Amino acid sequence: MTSSALLEKSSIHPSAVIHPSAQIADGVTIGPNVVIGENVIIGKNTRIIANAYIEYAEIGENCTISPFSTIGSEPQDLGYKGEETKVVIGNDTIIKENVTIHRGAACGDNTTRIGNKCLLMVGSHVAHNCVLEDQVILANLVTLGGHVHVGFGAFVGGMSVFHQNVRIGDMAIISGFSATRQDVLPYSKGDGRPAYPIGINVIALKRRGVPQEIRTATNQAFKLLISENYNTSQAIEKIKAEIPMNEYIEKMINFIQTSKRGVLLKHNKAGHTPQLSEE
Repeated sequence: MTSSALLEKSSIHPSAVIHPSAQIADGVTIGPNVVIGENVIIGKNTRIIANAYIEYAEIGENCTISPFSTIGSEPQDLGYKGEETKVVIGNDTIIKENVTIHRGAACGDNTTRIGNKCLLMVGSHVAHNCVLEDQVILANLVTLGGHVHVGFGAFVGGMSVFHQNVRIGDMAIISGFSATRQDVLPYSKGDGRPAYPIGINVIALKRRGVPQEIRTATNQAFKLLISENYNTSQAIEKIKAEIPMNEYIEKMINFIQTSKRGVLLKHNKAGHTPQLSEE
């Protein structure tokens, strides 16, 4: 839709500034002092509340963009020379106040990606070329360095910090004020600096209907992976020999074997005793 026809199909405050290249679908609400810059696409029924700033971004349907959030501004990458890159955000995602999402640097697919049904709480930061899968939650002030990949359904606690190129596995949950330079195992509960694994995220598995026998086998595999009695290769061999395989165990093993930064599995302080679920 052209900018001249926007007011017919959408609710746009007269103080909003909208670039002629913007494509805005029916039912969009744009509040006071919003700035919509170049190369923006906004899907149906998305709300953009006062004072938000958006450029070089594709935003899906039924999203909420809160005041003073910034989407699509230039990446904090000294190698970036003005190449045309972008942010892509899925449907039903909520971006709260003061969130910053930088567009991609000129590498990979040149894109920063946020999935469907994500929640980015106040002040969280998503750097260039990050990928957040569907249903990810970032609590207040989470900071993701460039190229971080956050798996489906992961929850990251407030004020946590992640080095560039780190992967956070599916349905991992990380407590607030954590940090890591290594990958975080899928389905694990991470805590601390670094965010070592202390158990399996049983609640997330239950909520997604994973049967108890699958949860139990997955937890048994997890205990072997973090055991001080075995190195990672030995633990994987023992899992394959002794525990019935399932898709969750296979994903954990594949995640470890494909890691480029290494997966944090052992605590680095003597005397630590993980608090494991009995399930």
